[in-house]
Amino acid sequence: MRFLIVNDDGINAEGIKLLAQWAQQYGEVLVVAPKYEQSGKSHAIDFMNPIEIKRVDFLEGVEAWSMASTPADCVRFGIFGLHNKYDIVLSGINRGVNMSGDIIYSGTMGAIFEAGNQHHKGIAFSTTPENLEGATKYLDMAFNYIMENNLFEYSDLYNVNIPEVVKGIKITKQGDGYFSDAFYKIDENTYTQHGEMIADTNPEDHDRDSIAFADGFISVTPMTKERTDLVAFDKLKAKFD
Repeated sequence: MRFLIVNDDGINAEGIKLLAQWAQQYGEVLVVAPKYEQSGKSHAIDFMNPIEIKRVDFLEGVEAWSMASTPADCVRFGIFGLHNKYDIVLSGINRGVNMSGDIIYSGTMGAIFEAGNQHHKGIAFSTTPENLEGATKYLDMAFNYIMENNLFEYSDLYNVNIPEVVKGIKITKQGDGYFSDAFYKIDENTYTQHGEMIADTNPEDHDRDSIAFADGFISVTPMTKERTDLVAFDKLKAKFD
């Protein structure tokens, strides 16, 4: 198997090294990661400016590149710049979970959406900031669950979140938790934004990623790069055709 591994925490982040070390048992590993942290960059790419891209020392047996751009651009360079095809693009291990409303902002998720856009399979791995090394104990469990159950026959992209205490694995859907963000003034022309996490509005729906995660399950969510509201589309076609 050939893996392209990317992240949004940066080439020097602990999580990507742990993921690369783990993936080496399954085949060839190539790493392309941002020079600096790119959290919250979603699916952004930079086609307006020259980009610094250079080969870097990483792990023995792993070719690695640092790229002064976004996670999605890292995927693009891995495919178009290095002229390679991969069996699976892996993103992570992210320092922080990616569930519910966070998914649309996440650079970790943007990487696998770009993989899907380029007709590659992708898996994003995330966990709590304190659990990066602990999560590696469950990578085999999650990966084998996807491979042995042929989940790629149903979707090309999966979002995996690993809790600190694992009871099992659950197929999930995206929840609707979000951050109550606000802008805070630092000085006359400078603001910062941050907020608190607002829990999922339907805590009884244990098929939602955030609820399953809180219950102690590794959440495995099939994702799609399709942005069409297909339910609305079908209704509108029926109404106007």
